[in-house]
Amino acid sequence: MRIHRNDAHTFSARRLATTAAAVAGALALTACSGGGSTGTGGSATGGDGTVTVWHYFTDEQQVRLMEEYKAMFEAQHEGATVENVFVPYDQMNSKLISAAGAGQGPDVVVFNGAEASTLALAGALAPLDEHWDAFADADQFPDSVIHEVDGTMYAAQGYVNLLGLWYNADILAEIGVEPPTTMDELESAMAQAKEAGYQGITLSGLPNSQGEWQAYPWLTDAGFTYEAPDAGALEAGLGRVRGWVEQGWLPQESVNWDQTVPFQQFAAGGFAFAANGNWQQGTAEADAQFEYGVVPLPVGTDGKVYLGGEGQAIGAHSDDPELAWDYLEATYFSTEGQLLAPEIVGSIPSRADAAQDEVVTSNTLLAPFAESIERSGANYPDGVVPAEAVADLQLAMGQAWSAVIGGQRTAADAARGAQATLEGLLG
Repeated sequence: MRIHRNDAHTFSARRLATTAAAVAGALALTACSGGGSTGTGGSATGGDGTVTVWHYFTDEQQVRLMEEYKAMFEAQHEGATVENVFVPYDQMNSKLISAAGAGQGPDVVVFNGAEASTLALAGALAPLDEHWDAFADADQFPDSVIHEVDGTMYAAQGYVNLLGLWYNADILAEIGVEPPTTMDELESAMAQAKEAGYQGITLSGLPNSQGEWQAYPWLTDAGFTYEAPDAGALEAGLGRVRGWVEQGWLPQESVNWDQTVPFQQFAAGGFAFAANGNWQQGTAEADAQFEYGVVPLPVGTDGKVYLGGEGQAIGAHSDDPELAWDYLEATYFSTEGQLLAPEIVGSIPSRADAAQDEVVTSNTLLAPFAESIERSGANYPDGVVPAEAVADLQLAMGQAWSAVIGGQRTAADAARGAQATLEGLLG
């Protein structure tokens, strides 16, 4: 598929409505809830009228979405104020847990949905069952976007995200290749792009959960699974991506890149590909001065792509949980709020009604992501990982991924170390 950043979106409404429903059905994430509304800046619980929202976004379009939600809520709730507070991704969990230990923290937190169990078990999130039970539109949300730990609801997702293969159509046209559908085609295209003076691919090589998120498709393509982890398959997957560095297709400095920086690099025009998400649609439209498109990650029949996104929850020590719920209900969980996500960022709404809106169904850039959901979508985190082991597993795998890309460890050594850790975590 080829598309220019200013082309009209023409994807079939019927097909994407079906696949958007598959997003919800395939995703295995869990839940959030909320409570009563006052309609004013204060609340029945005597808060200060300010909703403090912690997030880790650095991407311009994701920050813009947060600002749109702020404006939307303040317009609907006279006297209320929303304060968006940036917390670096790699500090979010520790700061939330530390604040909760001191009886403090934000009113609302927007966090990596896969870490709901970590934060809930640490006492950083408020149970939200009562709010969700009273929420009139709760039936619009599939169980797959609900975050639950030990039978208690803690967070829900207002949208879902996953990785695809973005490509620079101008570069591919220049070197005479089609968007790749297999790993061999991808590597051949990167080699030809390098010969033509371009770089191959951008991705995140951070030694944390972002790295594990990016590593998962390539590792599973090599036959690795958490259900039956095998050091040989893990070595093969890690070794392949290290080979990309050695061939000059992937910059070694990607070990310092979160998921925002790689796409900025791609949008600048010097790379043929970017392994990145549907949420980068707004950045592509704003920054890319070339034709671009997306295809599913070419991970074959064995490869899997995580289905995830941010969870939204109320902080365990919010000074106004009622107003915090009002914020969530009016923004992330409302039809109006969810339709801003595909328009501004490119994220897929989690509500059934919003997922079938024309802003989603007419968007051709979302079609490859929907196809990937049907073909390769995987629960995030993997359902075989115990809730208490998720954070440690993500860290161990992210560190192995980053160390191999950066050349600090060989693929064989990193695979053996990660395998030993996994055996302890997975039993």
